[in-house]
Amino acid sequence: MTIKQICIFCGSGLGAMPEYVHAARQVGNMLASRNITLVYGGANVGTMGELSNAALNQGGKVIGVIPEYLVDKEVAHSGLSELHVVSSMHERKAMMAEISDAFIALPGGFGTIEEFFEVLTWAQLGMHTKPCGLLNVCRYFDKLIDFIGYIAEQQFIRTEHRSMILSDSIPESLLRKMEAYQPLKVDKFMNLKSA
Repeated sequence: MTIKQICIFCGSGLGAMPEYVHAARQVGNMLASRNITLVYGGANVGTMGELSNAALNQGGKVIGVIPEYLVDKEVAHSGLSELHVVSSMHERKAMMAEISDAFIALPGGFGTIEEFFEVLTWAQLGMHTKPCGLLNVCRYFDKLIDFIGYIAEQQFIRTEHRSMILSDSIPESLLRKMEAYQPLKVDKFMNLKSA
């Protein structure tokens, strides 16, 4: 799979450990060094700001997408390659999904988790075949991954749907997994039963 643009979901805060900031910078540097465009939420705060600034500092292309009512609250980044100001969160997520070839969640809060699970659900339903990955910095997502296993045990998702979530603690390793990703053959009607 050729990945030219990756959507990164991450936090408007910095988190409790410096490793989260370091990981965001690593991802920004990695994308720029591979000429992969970063697509993200358009803010200049938290790990979002660290990620985008790292990519920009290495000469990378960065596309931000931010709702109008969050421009001031999230402090929209004024130095991006492109900044799209949209009317709603729904429009933001739809645009980011449309222009991206893959999705990665870094440690973050409710918004990060919600955005990741929305694109993952779209993959489960056969609406796209793009890889979805978790950068598991300092085992941040371990309990979430365990919970997904429990969901499968309780038969609310199929066991094979767990393979749709790629995970690694090293950005380069996660990217390699995403490039090698083979999407499931989806029976849309059958998937509706387990969505």
